[in-house]
Amino acid sequence: MASLLDRITVDPAQCGGRACIRGLRVRVVDVLELLAAGETSEQILAEFPYLEREDVSAALAYAARRLDR
Repeated sequence: MASLLDRITVDPAQCGGRACIRGLRVRVVDVLELLAAGETSEQILAEFPYLEREDVSAALAYAARRLDR
């Protein structure tokens, strides 16, 4: 799980300091909201072609870690 979490970045100068995917301007919450709305990983990857499958898994791992605290 640690390698997945390395894909999550937090930069105070980007997206208001919210967690993003690999320094891109795609917030973790954006990916989570798409999944919650019923989109599949494949649909998200088609919509954001610069994301990788591991990025979606990283967003889920990040959310799980945050909820466990």
